[in-house]
Amino acid sequence: MSFLIDEFEHDIDLLDRYDSNYSKAISFLIIEQQVSFKAAIAIKKRFDILIKNLSNKEVYELNIQKIKNVGISQRKADYIKNTYHFFLTTDVDFTKMDDQSVISRLCKIKGVGEWTAQMFLMFVLFRSDIFAPKDLALINSIKRNYLISDINKINKLQLKWAPYRSIASLLLWKSIETNTFYAKS
Repeated sequence: MSFLIDEFEHDIDLLDRYDSNYSKAISFLIIEQQVSFKAAIAIKKRFDILIKNLSNKEVYELNIQKIKNVGISQRKADYIKNTYHFFLTTDVDFTKMDDQSVISRLCKIKGVGEWTAQMFLMFVLFRSDIFAPKDLALINSIKRNYLISDINKINKLQLKWAPYRSIASLLLWKSIETNTFYAKS
């Protein structure tokens, strides 16, 4: 990890994906689900342009086809609508909740799973000790940097990074994005 810190300490920023509008923040995370980083950036830009100057209620009432036209699948468009509906009809203060309670509450929104909730904790609520064990990029980065593939060893290793697993995750993602690894495989 010290190699990654030395390499990327000035290149990572939790604010990269922050948005104070929870509906929009989670919608962006939904867009990121199971697509390449570059594709997600392009689709998020188009979605952002589409909803610019719209209230959350107006976004919720948008014609689904308009959402799909920016490159979002039917399923993800439905999930985005579900997210806007949730925040229009639910008053919850996530800042006063522990991590597991936030995850449980967000996972009640159809289309929001554990990974999305973990990213919300990390990038929107700025929780410092979040690790997403099912994030393929994180796991692949660990495998490349530490030359280990056993999932039990990976799970033990990530525990050592507490209480700063969010920062460790940012460093590992940057490693995979830039193809920069400590270990030469």
